[in-house]
Amino acid sequence: MNREETSNIVKELSGGALTQKEILDRLKTMDNGKKIFFTPMIDSEQQVGAAAVDVRLGTQFILFKRAKYPILDVCEDKQEDIGRYHEKVFVSLGEKLILHPQQLVLGCTLEYVRLPNDLVAEVMGRSSWGRLGLIMSAATLIHPGYAGVITLELANEGETPIALYPGIRIAQLVFYKLLNCESRPELSGTRYLGSVEPSFSRLYEDEDLEIIRALRER
Repeated sequence: MNREETSNIVKELSGGALTQKEILDRLKTMDNGKKIFFTPMIDSEQQVGAAAVDVRLGTQFILFKRAKYPILDVCEDKQEDIGRYHEKVFVSLGEKLILHPQQLVLGCTLEYVRLPNDLVAEVMGRSSWGRLGLIMSAATLIHPGYAGVITLELANEGETPIALYPGIRIAQLVFYKLLNCESRPELSGTRYLGSVEPSFSRLYEDEDLEIIRALRER
């Protein structure tokens, strides 16, 4: 999926989010072509709001190593070297991860989600967390047909450390129905399809990086 294709998807959005009733209908339907699937199952009373579904924080995280290496250069580092810049951490339910000011961590949703081909979803931070300084550092668009956990880019923009507990409601999914989705090419084959843990950047797969590398070698 390149940038132009993603932009075209956004332009095809109906412009309105699914309502609470529409979300609940999608969760309950037996039609796999329309169903929004979550596991563990969503608590309809606690997690489905007026126009969004709250998702919970998972137990796996990717932490970045701050000072061991001077620079991360995607044009020079090989794919197998990317792992030296981060480490994976498991935090059990009932335990906590401390996120320090100006620190970024990759987490993931506790829920595994599958979208039908006529919906896209936007991941948004919950305002209750934002008021404590915790933000989603980048907007995330979940493509039609996606299946997997959702990687969350969590940043502490506040002045004090924040304790993150797996299982707590951490973000929201807002769903949009696509127009003319029958004529749209299949989009489910994205880079992070089928993820069951937070995924580190796959920027090194970008075709434009090959062009830049070639220019650097001249």
